[in-house]
Amino acid sequence: MSRKNPSTSSDNAHKEWFATWFDSPYYHALYGHRDENEAAEFIQKLCASLQLKEGQLVLDLACGKGRHTRVFHRLGYNATGVDLSPESIAYAKEVSHQDIRFEVADMRSFEMNARYDLIANLFTSFGYFEKEEENSEVLHCVKKHLTKEGLFLLDFFNVHKVVASLVPSETVVKEGVKFAIERAVKDGHIVKSIQFSDNGKDFQFEEKVQAIDDAKMKELLISAGFNIVEQFGDYQLNPFEKNTSDRLILVCSYE
Repeated sequence: MSRKNPSTSSDNAHKEWFATWFDSPYYHALYGHRDENEAAEFIQKLCASLQLKEGQLVLDLACGKGRHTRVFHRLGYNATGVDLSPESIAYAKEVSHQDIRFEVADMRSFEMNARYDLIANLFTSFGYFEKEEENSEVLHCVKKHLTKEGLFLLDFFNVHKVVASLVPSETVVKEGVKFAIERAVKDGHIVKSIQFSDNGKDFQFEEKVQAIDDAKMKELLISAGFNIVEQFGDYQLNPFEKNTSDRLILVCSYE
């Protein structure tokens, strides 16, 4: 498989895990199966539930390659996507409509010179950091960029179900690469170790997400000044059930 020359783990030892892994072509190889149709169905149901009006401003925070951002645009919203990964933003700009704005930015410190009617943080794009204070930095930036009646949507995995059903190890083959994956709960984080070889080189990456359950997430949001106005447990917008729901989806207002 032909790829750019990705850095080895030793080259990136000084970088935060997400800055390295999300900008790697292997990340997109491993997770390239993500369903565009599911994303479209979820966003359409969400916007109908929230009664968003055509033309309103939407920010897709940590947008990746922009699959959700493009759906917002198709539904008639003024959509912007930001992400830390230059590779993902470059791809998003290449394949998306020219009216969609994409920018490289850190969710802890982004400055967009605009206020949005909806800021959406989707598909577990939160809790990546070593320090809990950094979560507060994200929420502070979100508040600065919301309109008076704007909403913040936070889509996180349901920690209770993830921990209960954790698969300790497995091997996955994607695009000719065999990924050896190990999972564990360590020091309040759900940690995934990913090892593989390609083109004669060995690679190791790590995903490390804070294990924030529903009670802790609500406490964090309320402490930051948000009001929780809706709660869902999956992309079909069913109610959240602690032991069975796949997702923890919270819709928040800020006054």
